[in-house]
Amino acid sequence: MRFTPTELTIDERALQLEVREFLAAELPPGSHEPGLGMSARSDRAFSKKMADRGWVGMALPKEWGGSDKKAVDRFIVVEEMLRWGAPVGYHWVADRQTGSVINKFGNDEQRERFLPSICRGEIGFSIGMSEPDSGSDLASVSTKADRDDGGWILNGTKIWTSSAHTNDWFICLVRTTPVEPGGNKREGLSQVLIDLKNTEGLELSPIPFLNGEHHFNEVSFHDVFVPDENVVGQAGMGWNQNTTEMAYERGGPDRWLSPFSTVEQLLRETQGGDLERPVVELFGELTARWWALRNLSLSVARLIDDGDAPSVESSLVKEMGTRFELEVIEKLVELVDHELVSESESLFQRLLAQCVLTGPGNTIRGGTIEILRSVAAKGLQGLPA
Repeated sequence: MRFTPTELTIDERALQLEVREFLAAELPPGSHEPGLGMSARSDRAFSKKMADRGWVGMALPKEWGGSDKKAVDRFIVVEEMLRWGAPVGYHWVADRQTGSVINKFGNDEQRERFLPSICRGEIGFSIGMSEPDSGSDLASVSTKADRDDGGWILNGTKIWTSSAHTNDWFICLVRTTPVEPGGNKREGLSQVLIDLKNTEGLELSPIPFLNGEHHFNEVSFHDVFVPDENVVGQAGMGWNQNTTEMAYERGGPDRWLSPFSTVEQLLRETQGGDLERPVVELFGELTARWWALRNLSLSVARLIDDGDAPSVESSLVKEMGTRFELEVIEKLVELVDHELVSESESLFQRLLAQCVLTGPGNTIRGGTIEILRSVAAKGLQGLPA
């Protein structure tokens, strides 16, 4: 494991201060309902304001509309946005991973087609990895892509697809070559780009949370045609590309900051009052553990800036982070001696009620705890993840 202690430089701290001043002006406390980390609502206007500052697609090349910044710079912006509960949902996936995947593996035509729009905050992406019958075994995806004149015909289903009903495009892992008996399931997979708004044969079905909110979707393909120009990278190399993508997805602040705004709101609502000793001790424990996870996550960003693809390290951060998020929610519930109501006048109680309903999903998306432990264990043994 390559977790190296690191601190922000003077320039990085200046960026941090700039983001904090922006948020204080745009979203002062009490002016908006904070989101829970990356589950924050979508707001195209807010995404555009971030893009105007150069804070969307930061690490992408200037020639494609980016800022040529480092992964650590993006880490700083994301950390501040998530802890504030800012509405980053619209540009989230495109900024976090899809833009980098297209830049790294796509061709110039795809870069020119998508990256400037991503950097302007004008396009939202969803991810098509999980499938109903695959569980946590991503290599067993069965959504089939059959060769056709000038492209591929897709049939199959993706599940747990965040914001597919509001986003514009979809990056999917599909099988372009059948698995031979006894063959390697990781071979023959490809990544393709699909227009969510203008594609015939695409069917979206909502998967509501217990409170009726709609974030996840099931997406089915019925003879969907994908042209060759929408295949990212080389056909058949999807597993390797997807592994690199996971390093972008798993190791960031979004994996340990989801309940932060809830804890902060509790402090706001008890400001000026005396806190009981167990509460003070709890806040001390949470702060210490958050800081430890933050430093691990920051070191992953440094590795990415060094040109590495730290899939093992990011998997461990995600496993520790999402498990910690559940523990935070459980400990907060223990402090509340009455039933949580989502319509409560207390913002803290509203946020905590939302945490209880949506928190378990954090341990699933991006890889279950068991899968992440397997990746980390294989990495420690020097085996392929």
